[in-house]
Amino acid sequence: MARVGISLGSNLGDRLANLRKAVQLLAPFRSSDHLMVSSLYETEPVDCAEGDPGFYNAVVEIDTLLEPMELLKETQQIELALGRLEVRSANSPRPVDLDLLYYDQLELAMDVLILPHPRMLERAFVLVPLSEIRSEYREAADQLSGLDGIERLESAWLQE
Repeated sequence: MARVGISLGSNLGDRLANLRKAVQLLAPFRSSDHLMVSSLYETEPVDCAEGDPGFYNAVVEIDTLLEPMELLKETQQIELALGRLEVRSANSPRPVDLDLLYYDQLELAMDVLILPHPRMLERAFVLVPLSEIRSEYREAADQLSGLDGIERLESAWLQE
Protein backbone atom coordinates (compact mmCIF):
# COMPACT_ATOMS: atom_id res chain seq x y z
CA MET A 1 0.00 0.00 0.00
CA ALA A 2 1.31 3.44 -0.94
CA ARG A 3 0.50 6.88 0.42
CA VAL A 4 -0.11 9.24 -2.50
CA GLY A 5 -0.58 13.00 -2.81
CA ILE A 6 -2.78 14.31 -5.59
CA SER A 7 -3.19 17.92 -6.65
CA LEU A 8 -6.67 18.94 -7.85
CA GLY A 9 -7.49 21.93 -10.00
CA SER A 10 -10.52 23.24 -11.91
CA ASN A 11 -11.13 26.44 -13.87
CA LEU A 12 -14.17 25.56 -16.03
CA GLY A 13 -17.79 25.04 -15.06
CA ASP A 14 -18.79 24.52 -11.44
CA ARG A 15 -15.26 24.37 -10.08
CA LEU A 16 -16.23 23.24 -6.59
CA ALA A 17 -18.53 20.49 -7.87
CA ASN A 18 -15.81 19.34 -10.28
CA LEU A 19 -13.29 18.91 -7.46
CA ARG A 20 -15.80 17.18 -5.20
CA LYS A 21 -16.72 14.76 -7.99
CA ALA A 22 -13.05 14.05 -8.73
CA VAL A 23 -12.47 13.03 -5.10
CA GLN A 24 -15.57 10.82 -5.22
CA LEU A 25 -14.25 9.15 -8.36
CA LEU A 26 -10.93 8.44 -6.59
CA ALA A 27 -12.76 6.41 -3.91
CA PRO A 28 -12.55 3.03 -5.70
CA PHE A 29 -8.76 3.35 -5.80
CA ARG A 30 -8.37 4.02 -2.08
CA SER A 31 -7.16 1.05 -0.06
CA SER A 32 -7.92 2.47 3.39
CA ASP A 33 -10.00 5.12 5.13
CA HIS A 34 -7.01 7.45 5.09
CA LEU A 35 -8.01 10.71 3.41
CA MET A 36 -6.32 14.00 4.11
CA VAL A 37 -7.81 17.07 2.45
CA SER A 38 -6.38 20.58 2.26
CA SER A 39 -8.45 23.72 2.31
CA LEU A 40 -9.85 24.98 -0.97
CA TYR A 41 -7.96 27.82 -2.66
CA GLU A 42 -8.76 30.16 -5.49
CA THR A 43 -5.71 30.90 -7.58
CA GLU A 44 -4.75 32.93 -10.59
CA PRO A 45 -3.90 30.85 -13.67
CA VAL A 46 -0.19 30.08 -14.07
CA ASP A 47 1.34 29.71 -17.55
CA CYS A 48 -2.13 30.04 -19.13
CA ALA A 49 -3.44 32.37 -21.81
CA GLU A 50 -4.34 35.90 -20.78
CA GLY A 51 -7.96 36.10 -19.70
CA ASP A 52 -8.28 32.44 -18.70
CA PRO A 53 -10.52 31.92 -15.65
CA GLY A 54 -9.06 31.41 -12.18
CA PHE A 55 -8.67 27.99 -10.61
CA TYR A 56 -9.95 26.28 -7.54
CA ASN A 57 -7.13 24.13 -6.15
CA ALA A 58 -6.68 21.63 -3.33
CA VAL A 59 -4.54 18.63 -2.44
CA VAL A 60 -5.67 15.24 -1.15
CA GLU A 61 -3.69 12.32 0.22
CA ILE A 62 -4.90 8.74 -0.04
CA ASP A 63 -3.61 5.20 0.36
CA THR A 64 -3.73 2.97 -2.70
CA LEU A 65 -2.76 -0.48 -3.85
CA LEU A 66 -2.44 0.67 -7.46
CA GLU A 67 1.00 0.95 -8.98
CA PRO A 68 2.00 4.49 -10.10
CA MET A 69 1.24 3.98 -13.79
CA GLU A 70 -2.12 2.37 -12.99
CA LEU A 71 -3.03 5.30 -10.76
CA LEU A 72 -1.96 7.77 -13.44
CA LYS A 73 -4.21 6.00 -15.95
CA GLU A 74 -7.14 6.13 -13.53
CA THR A 75 -6.66 9.83 -12.75
CA GLN A 76 -6.55 10.56 -16.48
CA GLN A 77 -9.82 8.63 -16.90
CA ILE A 78 -11.38 10.75 -14.14
CA GLU A 79 -10.27 13.90 -15.98
CA LEU A 80 -11.90 12.65 -19.20
CA ALA A 81 -15.08 11.56 -17.38
CA LEU A 82 -15.42 15.09 -15.97
CA GLY A 83 -15.08 16.74 -19.36
CA ARG A 84 -11.40 17.33 -19.97
CA LEU A 85 -10.64 17.16 -23.66
CA GLU A 86 -8.30 14.38 -24.75
CA VAL A 87 -6.67 16.61 -27.36
CA ARG A 88 -6.05 20.13 -26.08
CA SER A 89 -3.44 22.83 -26.07
CA ALA A 90 -1.07 23.01 -23.12
CA ASN A 91 -2.46 24.83 -20.08
CA SER A 92 -5.87 25.35 -21.66
CA PRO A 93 -8.90 25.81 -19.35
CA ARG A 94 -10.24 22.52 -18.00
CA PRO A 95 -13.01 21.20 -15.77
CA VAL A 96 -10.53 19.18 -13.74
CA ASP A 97 -6.80 18.54 -13.57
CA LEU A 98 -5.32 15.82 -11.37
CA ASP A 99 -1.56 15.57 -10.83
CA LEU A 100 0.25 12.90 -8.86
CA LEU A 101 2.59 14.72 -6.48
CA TYR A 102 4.24 11.84 -4.64
CA TYR A 103 3.89 8.11 -4.25
CA ASP A 104 5.39 7.22 -0.87
CA GLN A 105 9.12 7.94 -1.20
CA LEU A 106 9.32 6.61 -4.75
CA GLU A 107 11.50 8.45 -7.25
CA LEU A 108 10.46 7.80 -10.82
CA ALA A 109 11.43 9.45 -14.10
CA MET A 110 9.45 8.37 -17.14
CA ASP A 111 8.25 10.30 -20.17
CA VAL A 112 4.67 10.37 -18.87
CA LEU A 113 5.25 10.42 -15.11
CA ILE A 114 7.89 11.95 -12.85
CA LEU A 115 7.66 11.42 -9.09
CA PRO A 116 7.86 13.38 -6.98
CA HIS A 117 6.24 15.97 -9.25
CA PRO A 118 9.09 18.09 -10.63
CA ARG A 119 7.38 21.49 -10.16
CA MET A 120 5.39 20.99 -6.97
CA LEU A 121 7.84 23.02 -4.87
CA GLU A 122 7.67 25.95 -7.33
CA ARG A 123 3.90 26.35 -7.53
CA ALA A 124 2.00 28.09 -4.74
CA PHE A 125 -1.27 26.55 -5.94
CA VAL A 126 0.20 23.13 -5.10
CA LEU A 127 2.62 23.85 -2.28
CA VAL A 128 0.35 25.95 -0.07
CA PRO A 129 -2.47 23.38 0.13
CA LEU A 130 0.07 20.55 0.33
CA SER A 131 1.75 22.19 3.31
CA GLU A 132 -1.56 22.01 5.21
CA ILE A 133 -1.61 18.23 5.12
CA ARG A 134 2.14 17.54 5.09
CA SER A 135 3.98 19.63 7.67
CA GLU A 136 7.39 18.98 6.09
CA TYR A 137 6.38 21.36 3.28
CA ARG A 138 5.37 24.32 5.50
CA GLU A 139 8.75 26.02 5.47
CA ALA A 140 9.01 25.75 1.69
CA ALA A 141 5.49 27.18 1.32
CA ASP A 142 6.33 30.08 3.66
CA GLN A 143 9.42 30.92 1.61
CA LEU A 144 7.74 30.68 -1.78
CA SER A 145 7.44 33.93 -3.66
CA GLY A 146 4.34 34.73 -5.69
CA LEU A 147 1.76 34.04 -3.00
CA ASP A 148 -0.29 37.09 -4.04
CA GLY A 149 -2.39 35.09 -6.50
CA ILE A 150 -3.71 32.53 -3.99
CA GLU A 151 -6.63 32.93 -1.58
CA ARG A 152 -7.89 30.37 0.93
CA LEU A 153 -11.64 29.89 0.54
CA GLU A 154 -12.92 26.96 2.62
CA SER A 155 -11.34 24.52 5.01
CA ALA A 156 -14.23 22.01 4.91
CA TRP A 157 -15.14 21.98 1.22
CA LEU A 158 -15.41 18.22 0.81
CA GLN A 159 -18.43 16.37 2.10
CA GLU A 160 -17.68 12.68 1.88
